[in-house]
Amino acid sequence: MQNNIVDITLDNFQQVMLEDSQHKLILVEFWQAGVEPCEQMAPLLANLAAEYAQSVILARVNCDEQQQVVMQFGVRSLPTVMLVKNGQPIDGAVGPQSEADLRELLCKHLPKPEELLLEQASATMEQGDLEQAAQLAKQAYDINSEHAPIKLLLADIYIQLGHIEPAKALLSTITMVDQDHNYQRLLGLIELAEQAADTPEIQALQQQLQSSPDNNEIKIQLAVQLQQAKRNEEALSLLFDVLKQDLNFGEARKFALDIINGLPAGDPLAGAYRRKIYSLLY
Repeated sequence: MQNNIVDITLDNFQQVMLEDSQHKLILVEFWQAGVEPCEQMAPLLANLAAEYAQSVILARVNCDEQQQVVMQFGVRSLPTVMLVKNGQPIDGAVGPQSEADLRELLCKHLPKPEELLLEQASATMEQGDLEQAAQLAKQAYDINSEHAPIKLLLADIYIQLGHIEPAKALLSTITMVDQDHNYQRLLGLIELAEQAADTPEIQALQQQLQSSPDNNEIKIQLAVQLQQAKRNEEALSLLFDVLKQDLNFGEARKFALDIINGLPAGDPLAGAYRRKIYSLLY
């Protein structure tokens, strides 16, 4: 028997229906031996349970043996299926159901792909694997770029990685209704990061560049300092300015590609500047 298929008894009723349903959707199958529609639906339900194993537990109730459970749910005819979440029945169907009917019933209440990715990204971030968390959150964002919790989590990860500009870009799209405590916290972290990133070395080089705006050597030195302060977009902008004038000036191209390759997978900044540099090469 699959790990996510369980036969319900009074002994495990509380564990499955009350505790497990806090984390997964419980698909309850009320069946009776010799009832043909029950026997026809059983393999359909088992197949769906296998397909959605990460999100669903199939809880089978033998109505001949578990009369007290049947009475608790008020089941009067077979076959009957119910969905239980957070300890409460939330939906169900009575009578024979096709696979399409059962799938539709399930999918109304299953987490969407981006929500599963969001959960995985959050858990991965808490485990300290920020690069993997960024990839998962970016996948969720690519599926649904309007979902505020995804944008907030991705911004949080970017801030922790030191990628302040993409984090700011994400937060700028958060509408007023979603500007909660977490949003304000992230804004505060960005402000602190920007203050910490404005080093005396950067300030000195910026002053030199103001005096000599065409000095490519100063631009490269400033870009290196900006990259060390994780101000990658500003660094790439300076280096690209150098490369537009002279593609082979100093180590500008190497530094630019090093910064791009160091950005998280899927970072739009990396894609944008990779295309810009390739446009100069070819």
